[in-house]
Amino acid sequence: MNRRLTLCKARGSVTYSNIMKSINKANRIKSMKGSKPVSCLTGYDFATGKLLDEAGVDLILVGDSLGMVVLGFPDTTHVTMEHMLHHTAAVARGVENALVVGDLPIHSYDTPSEALANAKRLIASGADAVKLEGGLKQIKKVKAIVDAGIPVFGHMGMLPQRVLEEGGYKKKGKSEGEVDAIIEGCLALQEAGCFAIVLESVVGKSAAKITDALEIPTIGIGCGTGNCDGEIAVITDVVGAYPWFVPPFATVRADVAGETKRAASDYIEAVKSRSL
Repeated sequence: MNRRLTLCKARGSVTYSNIMKSINKANRIKSMKGSKPVSCLTGYDFATGKLLDEAGVDLILVGDSLGMVVLGFPDTTHVTMEHMLHHTAAVARGVENALVVGDLPIHSYDTPSEALANAKRLIASGADAVKLEGGLKQIKKVKAIVDAGIPVFGHMGMLPQRVLEEGGYKKKGKSEGEVDAIIEGCLALQEAGCFAIVLESVVGKSAAKITDALEIPTIGIGCGTGNCDGEIAVITDVVGAYPWFVPPFATVRADVAGETKRAASDYIEAVKSRSL
């Protein structure tokens, strides 16, 4: 408790009450294991955060996927802390009930001290929790953040921040050895204090095995249906706002891109014909 009070003072305007509210939100997600599927979506701005919160989503991730679907980069390795702070603050302003998680971008958590410092910055910008990628090599960093009273969301399976190292986005959990390694990493993250773990692009039956091995929720993306304790999707995939690339596992439920172009075309025509 003293560590949490110290963190509160270090963050200035963030109160002890805010910290406890964030911890309670994270514990609520954790408690859903085995009882209720966890709904998660990404969000990158105020309006989206507010709309998703009003819709009743359990968790909103301000993901570094914003690098591609918002900022136009080829992958997430171009995203900086400044990007994440800006977008996390915008989303947080619109959210009351959902747990807001801010992604720690690549090279923002290379050491435990750096991980903690940048986690504090995300919390100060309005996040309730932070997310980082990787397992065994990240344990000291996770512990440093958790010991400061900040909830941590893990991420295993395919790790987008390693796309350049691995030469592309590759499905994980294809072999027994690979599954065992993921489980080992997940158990270590659980022991370090993570309240939940994203499993990305893991073979379905492997994701189910990993889920069964853990006491905290797994949140799947690209792991098939029903193999994890919850699901997360990129909001632009769900609403059809980014038509230039849609992952094969995504279900598009609207046509925001088409409606945007139609409305813009109607407006342009109205201007040209002076019929506004």
